[in-house]
Amino acid sequence: IITAGYNVAGPEVEAALLQHPAVAECGVVGRPDDERGMLILAFVVLKPDQNGDATQVKALQDHVKHTLAPYKYPREIRFVTSLPRTETGKLQRFALRKLALETSS
Repeated sequence: IITAGYNVAGPEVEAALLQHPAVAECGVVGRPDDERGMLILAFVVLKPDQNGDATQVKALQDHVKHTLAPYKYPREIRFVTSLPRTETGKLQRFALRKLALETSS
């Protein structure tokens, strides 16, 4: 994902998010953005006892900023109940990119 001139690896951001105690699973993709070229967007499945509110978004963003370089944090976080996967359990990033485009318009 190239955002504001920086190259950011989605799996690296996913690994940082998965270290947070509230995150069960996640997927990170780029979404087209007029200002930055691409925006880092994270789809996050929270653990059952967690709330997906603005405070949680900030906590996850701050966690990534402190774990990785500050420019690598997801500018947008969407909480979902599940992530699209293949029959073998592999994350379908193309489906997340499609969802990102559909819901951003």
